[in-house]
Amino acid sequence: MKRVHFGADYNPEQWSPEVWREDVRLMREAGVTIVTLGVFSWALVEPEPGVYDFAWLDEIMDLLGDAGIEVSLATGTASPPAWLSRLHPETLPVSRDGVRLSPGSRQHYCPSSPVYRQAAADLAVEMAKRYGRHPALAIWHVGNEYGCHIQECYCDVSAEEFRAWLRERYGDLDAVNAAWSTTFWSQRFTDWADVLPPRTTPTLRNPAQELDYRRFSSDALLDCYRAEREVLRELTPDVPITTNIMGMWEPVADYASWAADFDVVALDIYPEPKDPGAHIDAAFFHDQMRSLGGGRPYLMMETATSAISYRPPNRPKRDGLNRLWSHQAVARGADAVMYFQWRASAGGAEKFHSAIVSHGGSDNRIFREVAGLGAELAELSGIAGTRVRADVAIVHDYANWWALELDARPGELKIPERVRAHYAPLWRENVTVDVVTPEADLSSYKLVVVPNLYLCTDAAAANLRSYVEGGGHLLMSFFSGIVDECDRVRLGGYPGAFRELLGLRVAEFWPLSEGESVGLTSGGSADLWADHVVPEGADILAAYADGPLPGSPAITRNAFGLGTATYLGTRPDERAMRELVRDTLRLAAVAPVLPGLPDEVEAVRRGRHLFLLNHGDRPVSAAGVELAPHDVVVVAETGV
Repeated sequence: MKRVHFGADYNPEQWSPEVWREDVRLMREAGVTIVTLGVFSWALVEPEPGVYDFAWLDEIMDLLGDAGIEVSLATGTASPPAWLSRLHPETLPVSRDGVRLSPGSRQHYCPSSPVYRQAAADLAVEMAKRYGRHPALAIWHVGNEYGCHIQECYCDVSAEEFRAWLRERYGDLDAVNAAWSTTFWSQRFTDWADVLPPRTTPTLRNPAQELDYRRFSSDALLDCYRAEREVLRELTPDVPITTNIMGMWEPVADYASWAADFDVVALDIYPEPKDPGAHIDAAFFHDQMRSLGGGRPYLMMETATSAISYRPPNRPKRDGLNRLWSHQAVARGADAVMYFQWRASAGGAEKFHSAIVSHGGSDNRIFREVAGLGAELAELSGIAGTRVRADVAIVHDYANWWALELDARPGELKIPERVRAHYAPLWRENVTVDVVTPEADLSSYKLVVVPNLYLCTDAAAANLRSYVEGGGHLLMSFFSGIVDECDRVRLGGYPGAFRELLGLRVAEFWPLSEGESVGLTSGGSADLWADHVVPEGADILAAYADGPLPGSPAITRNAFGLGTATYLGTRPDERAMRELVRDTLRLAAVAPVLPGLPDEVEAVRRGRHLFLLNHGDRPVSAAGVELAPHDVVVVAETGV
């Protein structure tokens, strides 16, 4: 892109043509350069099977094009029309306990349904034929937020597709039996017909079956995207194609395996205005999206101008927060800032979701703030296409997330919290971070942080070992390296995959009860978990001062090859964790973007631009720059 784009989701089908013309006038006033169009338009574009009505869409595409506003054109397949559900009820998804869901909301389709996929691909063909050469078309937007509401379907069609997926993955039933440890509880299969999705059962389900069904369901959703992408690529080879994904919304899909199918990564992100740490989570999501694209810029395709309708109480953003959080996205690699939505809906389930143009019109705080931001982004020359450099990587793996949060683990660990606990102190130290898979090339990083990598493939274990052996520095937390990709325990002592690398043995896991904490000899306290660590060459950085394991090592460091591996056998409190991160950063010779900044100030360098963002409620001075509360200053540096 030659500029940072600015815009919103636009739903003109909800309004009259007179309103369209007023919208285009206001878009130009606000500095809008791009809109997403047609996300939920299937029922209007194809009111009956094979009957298409493009008249209204033709008119709005021309209006936008004549105004110089580009279009991210959706294929409209996120929510099937009522006639598809009526004529083909088998396309409706089925819940784990066998209930077939009804239309009346959105995303009411089984991802494995061949009828749905064909109907969606047919619509994509018609859209491409109609608008593939339209001058306003900038990018194709396939579907919408895959897996947001239906991550998995448990119908018979999905069951048959699951069997086919397993045949491709394992080859035969013997391999499935081995992978799923079916000798336990007499679950061994002798006929493919007996292999089912993990539906509702009397008690705990087979964890390997659950894990593979998550993988299968992610692939099924990806296949839906690919079916449309294939026809769009054939008919419009020069138009980029993407879909909007949701960061760590929930374990929906393995986005790392999806990223290669995106011409550009696109993010939907809705930080919680009530959460004082929302900007730290948002920073991680932005780093994740940039990393999924191999460091290339991405699009922030949806965020809210103010209140978010599905989070009671529905609190607006305070003055300046929208500008601040939008600049944060650009600082961390976004080449577009876009909102849901342009004009607030008068009816429907999201009518109280904030928009650029509210129910009362454009004479209000939100429109003025958005228009001011549009002008700022238009003047931010030279940043589009530039990259963000990071010396630190944090490992995040979706299969590990799925496996770690299944039933019957020694303690209740949640990956979003675990990732945040490792990312937040890096953010507070103003250290820029990439988000990588455990099998990624790590050679460019001075420090790699590994939060609770319970599930680890042989390739990942070898990769992390090689990284440290070659001179890298590793920071890893408890309950890592425990099982292989089939959720089978690695025998020979915990942590199986990393015992030699870490220079220790974990004799027992000792999860702590809610409200229970232990002291650390290095200062501070810890909670949630306590490993009974037996050093096998590692140095002790801190021990438990009390609790169930007094005197036992809590934090260790092992010299391995040319590098070091630091291990946390517990969850330190925020201050103790930050001190450990600081120490590890010094060891790895990682410097902050700018040293000595107040805690609430975020500094990010993108290309030759330095962003200083004040997330605090008071004015501060940072690097000689005065920042008001929730203020942003962008400095174009020379010689960078």
